[in-house]
Amino acid sequence: MATALEAVLAAELKELHDSGQYKQANELQGPQGARVRMDGRDIVNLSSNNYLGLANDPRVVAAAKKAIDQFGEGTASVRFICGTMTCHLALENKIAEFLGCEAALTFISCWDANVGLVPTLAPTDQDAIFSDALNHASIIDAIRLSKARRFIYKHQNLNELEEMLTSEQGRSARNKLLITDGVFSMEGDIAQLPRLKELADRHGAALVVDESHATGVLGERGRGTAEHFGVLGEGTIQTSTLGKTLGGACGGYVAGSRVVCDYLLQRSRPHLFSNALPPAVCGGSMAAIEVLMAEPQRLAKLRDNVTYFRRQMKELGLKIIDGITPIVPVMVGDTPKAFAMQKALFDEGVFVSGFGFPVVPKGQARLRCQLSAAHHREDLDRAIAAFKKVSAKFA
Repeated sequence: MATALEAVLAAELKELHDSGQYKQANELQGPQGARVRMDGRDIVNLSSNNYLGLANDPRVVAAAKKAIDQFGEGTASVRFICGTMTCHLALENKIAEFLGCEAALTFISCWDANVGLVPTLAPTDQDAIFSDALNHASIIDAIRLSKARRFIYKHQNLNELEEMLTSEQGRSARNKLLITDGVFSMEGDIAQLPRLKELADRHGAALVVDESHATGVLGERGRGTAEHFGVLGEGTIQTSTLGKTLGGACGGYVAGSRVVCDYLLQRSRPHLFSNALPPAVCGGSMAAIEVLMAEPQRLAKLRDNVTYFRRQMKELGLKIIDGITPIVPVMVGDTPKAFAMQKALFDEGVFVSGFGFPVVPKGQARLRCQLSAAHHREDLDRAIAAFKKVSAKFA
């Protein structure tokens, strides 16, 4: 017999099913790639963060296996007790070298990096956090864990942000964090970092940039939004993930000044009380960074694919959000329609994810296409043909 809690949960699940909003887990029957094995078929994959195609790169896989042979499966402990291995220190040095900053500190995920950073640096009601309304859920939850004063400005509305910074509550705060996604995961647009950096510097705030969808995507060397705009430097803190472009397994990091990273090492609860990264992730991620640094043609291929796909989708008359990133949202409006189109596209051999409320605002449901350097032109053409067929059916 169901408990009272289970009865409530079952009713809510039924409502999701009935309204067409229930999310199905999609089983991959092989490694991540431009085409994947799903439902016994080879499917064009437009729903992955594997932006440079490194998740199944033989060099990355081999480095992960070598790290297991050298260090075993895991640390069996948290870092400050007996869980710091040579591979963790080597990875943090590699990240700092890649980004050109003083130091980096790894976490089990970028979610943990954000949750470990924000409440630690702005813990009291004497502190203040300024955040874009469309920042990632991990940032939203990190802010909720802090007792700091909260200022949420409308998406990319920097005039409103400036008003908040100059308000009495904003001006009088002790520690001030101005936090933004570099590339916004549902929109695919890029934060206005030069203006954000200017505002942060002028008002004594630390600029925190979550580069999860920008690492390996933007910038001359793939170092993210900050490199794209040339605002890497003093007072800027980056968080990012190892679970997207840099190998695709798991893990995240905070990168910036040595004093910030050292303070987090001493005080950040998710870091203090979570096991260290598996050695395989350390080895694979270091190899992914090395490939990225050695093969700039991967970035060029990604950008060529993005330009081609965006142009072709516009020619179909589809409503997409303009931009230059490999996140290409196709706006459909209605949540059940987005999920129905997702299924229809899958039937045509294309995997793309639909998103609706509450992940995105009501009336702004979308199909989020994600491009990779691993895609060949024939992959993209197959996906474009499927969109043409399915969009006509749902017009």
